[in-house]
Amino acid sequence: MYIEDGLLSGFSPEQIAGRIKVLYPNDITMSISHEAIYQHIYKHRQSYLGKKLIKLLPYHHHKRREKRKFGKNRVRIKDQINISQRPKHIEFRVEVGHWEGDLMIGTGQKNAIGTIVERKTRYTFIVKIENRKSKTVTQQFAKILNTLPKYIRKTMTYDNGIEMANHKWLSNNTGMDIYFANPYSSWERGTNENTNGLIRRFFPKGTDFNKITIEQLKQ
Repeated sequence: MYIEDGLLSGFSPEQIAGRIKVLYPNDITMSISHEAIYQHIYKHRQSYLGKKLIKLLPYHHHKRREKRKFGKNRVRIKDQINISQRPKHIEFRVEVGHWEGDLMIGTGQKNAIGTIVERKTRYTFIVKIENRKSKTVTQQFAKILNTLPKYIRKTMTYDNGIEMANHKWLSNNTGMDIYFANPYSSWERGTNENTNGLIRRFFPKGTDFNKITIEQLKQ
């Protein structure tokens, strides 16, 4: 009942499982992982309740998608450093300072907002940008990131969007190492992908981000 109430209130399984840990730290009967919530929902996906719950998830897929393994050799950005060269300890979220970034594209593929998420704390910046040009995007990202103390500006992992072609400039101006996920491998930036799914509840596909104010993004 707690989980269903949470889904009905617009929270994701990750948020619900995290909140349970805070509210019921010593109650083993109130202990569940977000993965267990997903598995239960999709196990009963043909039932009336299962269909109802799937519609409440950030992504409304009838089945959980398989990880795609093709297209990994496609290189669009010069001198990029692949995620395979990123220090392995970053995967375990043991320290703050490692970020994931992306653009969320608006109506007509002509406008967008940037999202930058810290892997351990899930702290999120939603960045208003004037256009999708690499120079514009990286300058706006640097402006936001440089408001942070240097010790939590360590790395950023990005997808292969051409807006990050100016990545060397971004690295030089923030002190962060920039790594690139493999094409068609969104799970390598899962924190950012899940966060984008939550943001899409408020700004669905087709949103004209030119008409969205900074105040709306903060809200």
